[in-house]
Amino acid sequence: MDVMPLLMLIAASAAVAGAARRTPVPAPLLLVAVGLVAAYVPGVPDYTLDPGIVLPLLLPPLLHTAALDSSYLDIRANIRPVALLSVGYVLFATLAVGYATFLIVPGLPLTAALVLGAVVAPPDAVAATAIARRLGLPSRITTILQGESLVNDATAITAYKVALAAAVGEGATWGEGFREFALASVGGIGVGLILMVPLHWLRKRLREPLLQNTLSLLIPFAAYAAAEEVGASGVLAVVVVALYLGHHSWQVDFATRLQEAAVWRMVAFVLESAVFALIGLQLPVVMRGLGEYDLGQAALWYASAVFAAVVAARFIWVFPATFLPRALSARIREREPDTTWKAPLVVGWAGMRGVVSLAIAFSIPVTAHGQPFPARNLVLFLTFTTVIGTLVVQGLTLPPLIRRLRLPAPDPSAVTLAEAQAQSEASTAADRRLDELLADDRNALPEPLADRLRAVMERRRNAVWERLGAVNEVTGESADDTYRRLAREMIGAEREVFVSLRDARRIDDEMLRLLLRRLDLEEAAAYREEGAG
Repeated sequence: MDVMPLLMLIAASAAVAGAARRTPVPAPLLLVAVGLVAAYVPGVPDYTLDPGIVLPLLLPPLLHTAALDSSYLDIRANIRPVALLSVGYVLFATLAVGYATFLIVPGLPLTAALVLGAVVAPPDAVAATAIARRLGLPSRITTILQGESLVNDATAITAYKVALAAAVGEGATWGEGFREFALASVGGIGVGLILMVPLHWLRKRLREPLLQNTLSLLIPFAAYAAAEEVGASGVLAVVVVALYLGHHSWQVDFATRLQEAAVWRMVAFVLESAVFALIGLQLPVVMRGLGEYDLGQAALWYASAVFAAVVAARFIWVFPATFLPRALSARIREREPDTTWKAPLVVGWAGMRGVVSLAIAFSIPVTAHGQPFPARNLVLFLTFTTVIGTLVVQGLTLPPLIRRLRLPAPDPSAVTLAEAQAQSEASTAADRRLDELLADDRNALPEPLADRLRAVMERRRNAVWERLGAVNEVTGESADDTYRRLAREMIGAEREVFVSLRDARRIDDEMLRLLLRRLDLEEAAAYREEGAG
């Protein structure tokens, strides 16, 4: 097996994604654009999406890391809009886009058009989270988009299977379709519920961080495979398990949490980068297979019309789904915050498609019962153009649209105040616990060490409040920022001494690693993770 093309893809996509951080262009869009160009550069190998790799090997870890970063409580609080989008909208888009395509493309069977509708129905989990992460959206909109993107793939894959069975003449009926959907959804959730508790129990019992993280990397694949083995939705199984593990992650030891967070950030960065680059690299594969339709006016007209139908279908669903339940139910009006036309406009325009749609499209069989699948090449082409169109058109215009609408972003002062109040309550509880422990003769400590414990606790209590206070007139830093910077400088000075002692052979490398790890943990404690808080 030649691994060089894979290594080239990973290295190049990671480099482009890293460069995108220095530009105002979201990384997914730049990766797709570079992929489109690179596809025709001499010497670049062909990269054909294999559904047997994308769905069981790429989708589970991407869903897992997205669900770990999501809030179970927030999703539960917004379960109605999440369900309306992840289930109701996907089924509506399957029918609406499918029937519109049937009317647009002469001679295309309705069953094949419905296959296309199911393929392009789900907004992509990776695209939604990767772009929304940079936009500073109100928390409720972000939660709804993330919740939708975690579940909608399961709905779309099930709808695709039903539409495909009808297209290849296996006689699928509405009743069979409903049973298929019920089995996939209820079964997937059931498998997740069965696995989540023992997996969390095992995570808590393992004391070695390396074993913990090995288990963490295996969990999404195991959940997906177990559900698919019984004919259930692997997507839902992965999401249920990850939401539970993320919600209870505080019960795992700190070393595992630190290492696990770093591991999954790396995995998500590499996979997301490669996935978006792969989308652009599919252009030659799709164009070669266009066959009888060729890249003429008809094909371009079909692509534009299907893209317009996909965009329109989302707005046709989102606005009534936002306002009709509120108009019909006083309970919903009381329970959920009021909203304006701006929120559904953003949700409607944030429907970028991605690699899952392409992977499903490539899984369409070339032949069925000895006959070619009707217009398979055209379905692939329309899927590709829809994915590219939504990523480029909607992805590029979403940030300026949000800025133009002036949606209320989270108030940094309010966030810091909430953090400070929480830290104050926690520090008070820790103070009481320390007094109880020191009152026991078994915990006797010299006074300087007891004072050091109290000083560390007081430092945590005051640090957040200081961020709300006055800033240094010279540097513009708060007292807390200055403290962190000075602490880092001191740690840096210690680190240089340890290295010089190792170079002078006064300590060995094993001792150096031990001392540096202690400094690293102190630095991690002194500095908040970049972008947090």
